[in-house]
Amino acid sequence: MRKYLFSGAVLSSLFGAISVIRTTKDGPRDWRLVLMWVSWAASLAIAIGTVADDEKRRELTQ
Repeated sequence: MRKYLFSGAVLSSLFGAISVIRTTKDGPRDWRLVLMWVSWAASLAIAIGTVADDEKRRELTQ
């Protein structure tokens, strides 16, 4: 769990969520808001997948 929380990619994605949450709270509710949430979810999934892939690669080289 620690490797995910301290990963730069995951941290960046989590900080990106702050922007999406603020836009959701203050901005207009239209199709662009849905795309922002989908984009954020995809970036979080990619970040988590990258950390998992790096960990597998480390295990194979040891």
